[in-house]
Amino acid sequence: MAQSKRVTEHTYAAPVADDASWLPDLTPVDPGAHLVDGGVRDLDAVYYDTDDLRLTRTRATLRRSTGDTDAGWHLELPLPGDSHEDVEVPLSDEVPDELRDLTLSRTRGDPLRPVARIRTTRSVRHLLSGAGAVVAELNLDTVRAQSLLEQGGNTLWTELDVELAEDGDRVLRDAVEKALRDKGAGRTGTRCEVARALTATGSPADLSPDPRPDPAPGSTGEHVLAYVRGLVTALTDLDPAVRRGRPDAVHRMRVACRRLRGCLRTWRCVLDRSVTDPVRADLRWLGGELGAERDHEVLAERLTAAVGELPGELVLGPVDARLRAWDVARRAQTRRRTLEALASPRYRALLDSLHGLAAEPPLRAKAAAGKPRKVMAKALRKEEGRLHRRMERALSLSPGAERDAAIHHARKAAKRVRYAAEAARPALGKAAGRLRRRAKAVQKAGGDHHDAVVARDALRRLAVAAHAAGEPGFTWGVLHGQERAAAGVREQELSGMWGRPSQPGPRREHGG
Repeated sequence: MAQSKRVTEHTYAAPVADDASWLPDLTPVDPGAHLVDGGVRDLDAVYYDTDDLRLTRTRATLRRSTGDTDAGWHLELPLPGDSHEDVEVPLSDEVPDELRDLTLSRTRGDPLRPVARIRTTRSVRHLLSGAGAVVAELNLDTVRAQSLLEQGGNTLWTELDVELAEDGDRVLRDAVEKALRDKGAGRTGTRCEVARALTATGSPADLSPDPRPDPAPGSTGEHVLAYVRGLVTALTDLDPAVRRGRPDAVHRMRVACRRLRGCLRTWRCVLDRSVTDPVRADLRWLGGELGAERDHEVLAERLTAAVGELPGELVLGPVDARLRAWDVARRAQTRRRTLEALASPRYRALLDSLHGLAAEPPLRAKAAAGKPRKVMAKALRKEEGRLHRRMERALSLSPGAERDAAIHHARKAAKRVRYAAEAARPALGKAAGRLRRRAKAVQKAGGDHHDAVVARDALRRLAVAAHAAGEPGFTWGVLHGQERAAAGVREQELSGMWGRPSQPGPRREHGG
């Protein structure tokens, strides 16, 4: 069974090799703080990657470690800032299937093989606070690295690795770093030992990002590609969290799919749709598979909260028990659906397509090279016009199922406007920002309305099941009435929220 922890560490070039006498006095870091000798350890790690080093390129590492208290398989996944997540499973001869799955969004199914061996003699010192708690570990390492790639060589270096306790704070980190800098210990610029090893041994592998034929700086193509590539990276990074059921991971990955779909639709003038339309179809499929789990999560939380807020005299029959049973059954079904999607050939093919889209973008030369104030503003006006038409139609209908569907349709258009404005914001400035905020408000109100409509349907089905079991249906009816009222409030909000299109476009320049 995998265990994981968040690790925050910095690596410094030791000013004196094989000698810890230079380490600074860290008493000012914390009153009573002092270093305690933790002994010497010998570590031996073999790093695994694909032939073209897809893990290393995306700042992830997979190693089989022996000779220390953390012996086992370790997958390090990047987190924002200076941290990474260390996922550990027990030692075995082969790469564990669980870790192989967690690397899939990066390897895209290519085989993993040993690429480097790193042996470290580690002199450990623990930084204790005045209260005696370990607040950081300072490791003076003598590192011997061997490339296992063809024509790879050997190298040797000394470094100081500083790892904060899992709950370590930024103030402590900064104080330790200042003390080290004062002693001449500068950051190495990388925390990835395997990347340093492969570079230092003169291995023929290219660790730079994949060749990317970028359009001209400041062009429409540059802005659109920056947005697309950021979303591809986000989807890649979220995959392991979704597989492990981390909070909010499914929602964030689904949003990344939606943003990518919307971007590829809006910017069809920049990216060749003969290439991007199949990708959009696969993103829509993936978003739908993820949506089953996310939608149930939202619905279950909404209904549970609603029941909890009812006065006791309005809760008749085993309402809580029926709601829990429904939730457990549906949650298991939707979770299985998510994992099956991520294990499917279609998902793996989508990963390949997204990688190809980012690495070799199918740019349409004229629009991609054009000025964003013209090209992007025109596309935004088109999306905003579509939203305006859908809103007018929805609000012209009488309350009922047709109007509910039309509002949901308008909400989808609002999301596309919002995402398009996000991509255009760096180029169009405040005009795109205002449009984004306006579209987000419509999206939120429309989303609340849709949640109420979906909740009504679920409550009707729960009431039918309760009636069939001989249970009172009164409480389900009360909740159904509340959701109908909530939907009506949102409809009134929407009717006053959207006027004429604001016509975003190039900002006027003074003097003409």
